[in-house]
Amino acid sequence: MRHKMLGRKLGVKSKHRKAMFRNIATELFRYDSVRTTDTRAKEIKRVADKLVSLAKNGSLHARRKAASYIRDKDVLKKLFNELAERYKDRPGGYTRIIKLGYRKGDNSPISMIELVQEEYKPKATKKKTKTKSAKKEESGAKQEKNTKSKKKESAKDLGLTEETEKTEEIEAAAENKVEDRNDTISEEQDITAKENQEDTTESQEAEQEVKAEKSPVESEDKTEDASADDEKKKK
Repeated sequence: MRHKMLGRKLGVKSKHRKAMFRNIATELFRYDSVRTTDTRAKEIKRVADKLVSLAKNGSLHARRKAASYIRDKDVLKKLFNELAERYKDRPGGYTRIIKLGYRKGDNSPISMIELVQEEYKPKATKKKTKTKSAKKEESGAKQEKNTKSKKKESAKDLGLTEETEKTEEIEAAAENKVEDRNDTISEEQDITAKENQEDTTESQEAEQEVKAEKSPVESEDKTEDASADDEKKKK
């Protein structure tokens, strides 16, 4: 079971496979196209795209990583100087595979892998599609409008529009009357509250006056009682 095992073995050992990929990749960057079998072209496409992305990075570390795979200095210069500028705006897809048919003899499928030569033209951004919920809301609003318009048309046909207008006027008048009553009730409540406050203040003032009148009388009585006690003590 080859679960999570990327890549094809191609019937050769790992050292042979790495050397083969290295040689085909260098020839691809040198001549811009290479003819090989279909399976090898698919594997080299992965390698070539990664090397082009390293060239677009352009740092010293990226150059050293690419130099560890491509040993030819001229091809390495072409990769970092020419191809990096050619694909600076392209977000991916630097190579293309074209199938050419079948090879004579073993009847294996042959393809040509080449570097893309066309300039990158970004696609026009599409308008955002509305979500399902927004579509449902719009459809519901439209249906409500249609039903209301249909009801009005049917009422006009039956001659019920005048009656509906009269009923609406009556309802509005009743609502106005209720509002007026509520206003009058609130005004009466305010008046009664003010009167109650005035009564309470008047009663409090009267009590204070009575207390003030009583206090000098009580003081005189106390002084008389004290003088009488003193006279009794002297006797």
